[in-house]
Amino acid sequence: MKLTLGPNLYFWPREQVFDFYTEVAGWDVDVVYLGETVCPKRREMKLEDWLEIGRSLSDAGKEVVLSTLALLSAESDLKQLRKQCKDSPFRIEANDMAAVYLLSEAGVPFVAGPTINTYNGRSLALLARSGAARWVMPVELSGDALSAILREASERLQSLPETEVFAWGYLPLAYSARCFTARHHKLPKDDCRFMCIQYPNGLEVYSQERQQVFTINGIQTQSGKRYDLSDRVQEIRAAGATHIRISPEPEGTADVVRRFRRALAGEAVVADADSCNGYWYGKPGLDRLSAPVIATSS
Repeated sequence: MKLTLGPNLYFWPREQVFDFYTEVAGWDVDVVYLGETVCPKRREMKLEDWLEIGRSLSDAGKEVVLSTLALLSAESDLKQLRKQCKDSPFRIEANDMAAVYLLSEAGVPFVAGPTINTYNGRSLALLARSGAARWVMPVELSGDALSAILREASERLQSLPETEVFAWGYLPLAYSARCFTARHHKLPKDDCRFMCIQYPNGLEVYSQERQQVFTINGIQTQSGKRYDLSDRVQEIRAAGATHIRISPEPEGTADVVRRFRRALAGEAVVADADSCNGYWYGKPGLDRLSAPVIATSS
C-alpha cells in the first residue's frame, strides 16, 4: 500500500505553505496532493506556485497530484479549472464533475476525489471508463461498503482503478455557498477579509454540552474530532484499498506519517485517544469503536 498526503484544506500564508512542503520533501510519503480545494478566494497561492512546489516534490521522488476545487460557483472558477486541467504537468484530482468532464474529454487519466460521491460499483465503473486511474472513497462510507463497491465494479471492469481511503485528519463533510467563518465574524462572504487565515487548523464548534461537534473551515464543514484509522491499516488493506490518505495540519503531521509507516510495516500502533472511527464501521461518525487488530507484514 502507498501512503499519500492529501491537499491542504486550510488557508495558510504563502511562506508557511512553501516551508511546509520543503519539509514534506523529506517525509516517507509516496504521493502528495497540492492545490486549493475549498475556496477560490484564497489567493495566497497561485497555480504557478503550486507547480513550483510540485516540481520540487517530484524531484524528491514523490508522485504529485494537483487537486481541483470541490465547489465551483462562478465562471471565473471554471476558467481557472480549465487552465489547471490544461497546463498541469501532473495528474489531476477531480473534485467535481466539471473536472471529470474536462479530463475525460481530453483523454487524460485522473484521480476521482472524495467529493465525487462514488457510492456504488456502477458509478466507479463509469468513472474508470471515463479515465479515473484512482478514486478516493467518500469519507462517510464504511469498510464493508468499500468492499461491496469494489466487488460490484470488478464485474464491469477488466481491472479496477487504484483505491484510496482517507485515514487521518478532520473529515471534510460538506461544502456550502455560504462562508461560515465570515459569518462567525459578522462579515459577508464577498467581504470576508480572509478571516480563515486566522484559523490554520479550522474553527472549533461546540455543542451546548461542550462537545466539539464540527470544525468550520470557510465554506467547508469538517468533523469535530480527527478521524484516525492508523490502527486499522490491515483492515483497510483487506477491504481492497491501495492507498491511505493523511490530511495535512500545520503541526504534528510528520509524526502521523511515521506512525502510519510503522502500521504499514506490520507494527501494532495506538490511535489517538480522542479521535473517531465510526464511519469505517458504519456507525455515527463521532464514535470511537474498538475491534481486534491483526498485525501482519506488508
